[in-house]
Amino acid sequence: MEGMIRIKLYRSPICTPDKQKRVVKGLGLRKVNQIVERPDTPVFRGMVKKIPHLLMVVE
Repeated sequence: MEGMIRIKLYRSPICTPDKQKRVVKGLGLRKVNQIVERPDTPVFRGMVKKIPHLLMVVE
């Protein structure tokens, strides 16, 4: 699907600062290895860049 990115949570945000946990929640991710599709906009790209140690873009 054009204009969408698939984001996967591959590490747990348990021992991370609250700000990073809020980014994970804002992306709609709840469980490790969960994949969500979000629009490919600068907003979501920026959220992914904030926590690259927890997320990966799948494709």
